[in-house]
Amino acid sequence: MQIEIRTKKSEGVERLLEVSVAAESVAEAEEKTARGYAGKARLPGFRPGKAPAALVRKKFKDAIRQQTLESLLQEAYQEVVSREKLNVAATPHLHDVRYNEGKTLVFDLHVEVRPEITLARTEGFRVTRPSPTVTDDAVREQIEQLRDQRATWAPVTGKPAPGDMVTVLLATADDDGTLPQGKEYRLLLGGGQAIPGIEELIMRIAPGETAEDNVRWPDDFPDEAQRGKTKPVRVELQDVKRKVLPELDDALAREVGDFESLDALKTAVQGDLESHAVRESDAAVRQQIVDQIVQANAFDVPPSWVTQLVDGYMKAYQVPEDERERFTAEFGPVADRQVRRDLIIDTLAEREQLKATAAEVDDRVSEVAQKRNAEPGQVYASLQKAGRLQEIERAVTEDKVFKWLLERNTVE
Repeated sequence: MQIEIRTKKSEGVERLLEVSVAAESVAEAEEKTARGYAGKARLPGFRPGKAPAALVRKKFKDAIRQQTLESLLQEAYQEVVSREKLNVAATPHLHDVRYNEGKTLVFDLHVEVRPEITLARTEGFRVTRPSPTVTDDAVREQIEQLRDQRATWAPVTGKPAPGDMVTVLLATADDDGTLPQGKEYRLLLGGGQAIPGIEELIMRIAPGETAEDNVRWPDDFPDEAQRGKTKPVRVELQDVKRKVLPELDDALAREVGDFESLDALKTAVQGDLESHAVRESDAAVRQQIVDQIVQANAFDVPPSWVTQLVDGYMKAYQVPEDERERFTAEFGPVADRQVRRDLIIDTLAEREQLKATAAEVDDRVSEVAQKRNAEPGQVYASLQKAGRLQEIERAVTEDKVFKWLLERNTVE
């Protein structure tokens, strides 16, 4: 294919190229497509493949044009990638396509390329390890969470209080002031499920009673049209349930897990929190090293990679599309930091030959199996079926890379 390439922009990892496909190559592609249609075209009065070429071109003009254009663009793109030696990082974009039959095809190609990272400096950094301490208050808080998870709900005959679960028939006045029939709601008082004015109204009455009063909507209510409005509200309280926590004793310990006593449970919780604190401390050290490497070794990252990660965050947190701009402003820097971290790990793993080996992956799977009290072969098959072996491989590689880095930098 005869093409000409003109660079319109080359900044960082972005390339904007104007590509021109010679008229001769365009004509050849058009002829090839037309012959393909002529060989299989079915037209009234002609045997398959025997219709005159001119008639076929006229009958299938739009289809031939579209197929020709698609094949030209695809072939031209492959030629540009090969000729320019582009290490493409994401799906390219084609803009301003100018195509007329038998004439030069011209289009703009916007493509992101993988950054070339050298990491000239990876040594001589100094980082601080946070102290992984676990306080008695943290242990008590964790125990209280375990109690809360095993709490029961008991009926209450008196007026409800914050923290109670209530079932109500709630009616809010229409624009004309009419109170419709109430709708049933189950609410956790103090949980932000109802506005404060409605919760106050609920807490005035006992089960079986009804209260009606004017309630003012908060100034920060999500629906701007309702902010600051005062409306008649009627509440019929059907039932109240109050959370009852189990006793903090040996019986709770046995219910939570295989613990003989409350002291044994506290010891286990203390150990889990200490292990978590150590992992958090290790993660902080790793991130400090990565941040200093980024500062010492400037490189660009493909914007589409950051966008893709933000999209993943949005999906994980179930963020609605109309919140994209706000969410991107908040999590965009987090995504950019993660992309840079991954690139540094990949670069060092490749350069220093630190990628996880099959044997190392097998050893890590055996560790997982031991913790699960399962056979390594079964765990391996399970991870493989779930597509999670790559996660194991990545974790081993990261550990090796950061071990290599920690040997060459100072941790205080």
